[in-house]
Amino acid sequence: MARGACAALLALGAAGAHADQFGVQLGAGVASYGVRKLDLGLVWDPGLQWWHFAGFHFTVVGEGHVAYWNLTEDGASHPNIWEFGVTPVFRIIKDSGWFRPFFEAGIGVRLLSHVQLTGDRAMSTAFQFANLVGVGAQFGEHQNFQAGFRFQHVSNADIKTPNPGLNFSQIYVQYNF
Repeated sequence: MARGACAALLALGAAGAHADQFGVQLGAGVASYGVRKLDLGLVWDPGLQWWHFAGFHFTVVGEGHVAYWNLTEDGASHPNIWEFGVTPVFRIIKDSGWFRPFFEAGIGVRLLSHVQLTGDRAMSTAFQFANLVGVGAQFGEHQNFQAGFRFQHVSNADIKTPNPGLNFSQIYVQYNF
């Protein structure tokens, strides 16, 4: 057990040594049925680049999220729901410049604090998938700033029914260290 823990710490240390950038992300979104969302994300960009074409390249970042849902609809069973999760996000981003637009997509997992939204609407499982597509840009002399728009679908992929899912429209800003 001690060897496994040491190996894990060494692996995390090595991953940190190769880390290009870490960021903090703040987002806000809305979904149908009066659901509003505030999101705090921690982002790790390992600096991987491949498939360079026409001044753009393919990359991936890792995101960890804690989000708060506020249900404003009458009859909300749990008007305050917490969401926790991780998502690998794949991007096609401009190679260089002060302003670097990108397209992004990702599929991650989430855990919800409550599954019952209203008396007649439930997410059925605390375990959910979070699929997203979006557009945005990194900008600034050192690429410290980022802003974007995402469409995110949260559902349990029919693991259990009912599975109404929620579709969020979100905006976010990010600061990269």
